[in-house]
Amino acid sequence: MVQFSTAATRSVLLTGSSEQSKRQELKAAFNQTWALYESLFRLIRDEDAFYRKAEPLRHPLIFYFGHTAVFYINKLKLGKYIEQRLNPQFESIFAIGVDEMSWDDLNEAHYDWPAVDDVRAYRDQVRLAVNQFIDHMPLTLPIKDDDPAWVVLMGIEHERIHLETSSVIIRQLPLSDLTPSPEWAPCTESGPAPENQLIAMSGRHLTLGKSEDADTYGWDNEYGIQHFKIEDFQTSKYLVSNQEYLEFVKDDGYRQTRYWTEEGLAWLQYTQATMPRFWRKYQGQYFQRNLCHETPLPLNWPVEVNQLEAKAFCRWKADQAQLPVRLPTEAEWSLLRQCLEEASPHWQEVPGNTELAYYASSCPVDRFEHNGLCDIVGNVWQWTETAIDGFQGFKVHPLYDDFSTPTFDGKHNLMKGGSWISTGNESIPESRYAFRRHFYQHAGFRYVVSKQDPASMTHLNVYETNELIAQYLEFHYGQEYFNVPNFCVNGVKQCLEEVSLHQTRRALDIGCSVGRASFELAKRFDHVDGIDFSARFIQQAYALLEQGEKRYTIPTEGDLVEFKSITLDQLGYQNLGDKIHFSQGDACNLKPQFTDYDLVYASNLIDRLGDPAGFLTSIAARIAPGGYLVITSPYTWLEDYTAKDKWLGGIKVNGENFTTLDGLTETLIPHFELVAVKEIPFVIRETKRKFQHTVSEMTIWRKR
Repeated sequence: MVQFSTAATRSVLLTGSSEQSKRQELKAAFNQTWALYESLFRLIRDEDAFYRKAEPLRHPLIFYFGHTAVFYINKLKLGKYIEQRLNPQFESIFAIGVDEMSWDDLNEAHYDWPAVDDVRAYRDQVRLAVNQFIDHMPLTLPIKDDDPAWVVLMGIEHERIHLETSSVIIRQLPLSDLTPSPEWAPCTESGPAPENQLIAMSGRHLTLGKSEDADTYGWDNEYGIQHFKIEDFQTSKYLVSNQEYLEFVKDDGYRQTRYWTEEGLAWLQYTQATMPRFWRKYQGQYFQRNLCHETPLPLNWPVEVNQLEAKAFCRWKADQAQLPVRLPTEAEWSLLRQCLEEASPHWQEVPGNTELAYYASSCPVDRFEHNGLCDIVGNVWQWTETAIDGFQGFKVHPLYDDFSTPTFDGKHNLMKGGSWISTGNESIPESRYAFRRHFYQHAGFRYVVSKQDPASMTHLNVYETNELIAQYLEFHYGQEYFNVPNFCVNGVKQCLEEVSLHQTRRALDIGCSVGRASFELAKRFDHVDGIDFSARFIQQAYALLEQGEKRYTIPTEGDLVEFKSITLDQLGYQNLGDKIHFSQGDACNLKPQFTDYDLVYASNLIDRLGDPAGFLTSIAARIAPGGYLVITSPYTWLEDYTAKDKWLGGIKVNGENFTTLDGLTETLIPHFELVAVKEIPFVIRETKRKFQHTVSEMTIWRKR
């Protein structure tokens, strides 16, 4: 049986009576979680294994070894809690993980991974820096989401997530790459599975959503409120076991197309799967690969599959039993969860195979029973029918605006309940984690019998209602006001009239916001990269590109709104999708692959950067000889974004006025010649009767 400190496996309470005690509690949680994470990576015997793509849709493990450390520095820097980076190269290459969305470019030619020992040394630096930060940061109780301690908790919980996702990747390495450890001992109990049963559950009205005054850390998608009406249903007593799922496999379920969704059939065609990923078959006998061991298939352990496989099984089961069998919804699972009265971190004894309290593997499906149901929490995650979305009142945290929003696309389904390695926030009732339906985690499922259409349980608003995002969508794609041309369309038009392009291979729209200028550039260029620091903005551009439509609401007056819809067909962009690549990035710290551009378009960006001169210096190297840099800006310098000593202009120098154009010229003239200066007006609609009218100066520079 495994034995890890609860400081490493349970969430820290935000409340308390002693700031000194809470500071020590935070340090214990940080250091013990850090040590637990490194102990997992010590299972890797061969350093070459750090660089293998064990999971084709993920980075190699060297990325995740560095990523959780980089996360602390990047978030503390973004929050302006620290001034200096420790290693800018590491803090770029290890910054952004992979959810296999189209903007995640996994071409390994783009990554020059450092040595394992160098990453270990960097982790040691970060551990020391974070301990010192905890020692000296201001601390008041209860901890709020704008406190520095919240950033520490964010880093701890983030590392706990990657403890689990990294273990799934390690599970896919060859056994010869690993050294088993008693610290990570699997369950040794196995045998025939109990026959599954249906347990009746009474429906009711249910409200989900974490309150703002909850006593544990929460990710953004947990907050808000959503009401559900659930009809009576039946649930399987046990998670679906390997034995129960084996019946589906032996019935040739993977080849019976009627049980699979269109997405599932496409996945089958691509993978040619005939059984779950962690199963093996040798000479007619089935085996299961666990973390560091391979054993004869434990029939009474839960099967581990992706959501597409779970859904196909339910359709097969429905056919066999002639009953409306399907996966549970998030709301239905939440009713099951109420059969457990206690919740982490308050429980005295862990009521399931979770938080690494028992094993470093799954265990029999009848090992933990409460009120007639087994494995309400733990063992494996439980797939649901529910695609993740924000509850009403959803808002992002400013230091992690892309935790949830990239998954609000209808393609990521929620998993509930946690697995044997789920720790901290993952094991609380309110946690909401979602993955692509074809993706593997330590995840299985239970099924329900219900005639209720899952979509009828609640009404989700499909319109983008975030005020800032909707305002920018209208600014980019909405109607023109006061006869002022659309800023994005007019800006690209005006700059292209002034340049003499020798080639139109590649363009970069840096600070692209919600993406209109990228589409306009794609009319002329073979490839356009649209990059913005805000994941919220990039998500809008990506959704329009992928779905062909975007809906949003704009305020008219008071609580009244106007509903708007835009389509690629209406805009004339229906044939440009293959030419545009949207991604999140820092203009001052771009990845190496963003280079060799014939034109770089930086619109309303320069006066919102922390180091505008540094940006101008670095971007020059990314432009091909004879290429162009186009800058537009109203030059509204603010110390909220740029320290005054880094302003390019709008200041007195030696008693004389020094404009931003003066500063641009001084910075760029060694490498560029000024081609043109233009005035580009724009209007931003705030409400039906309130507008901002602004004029940007456009400067066009040709690289020598």
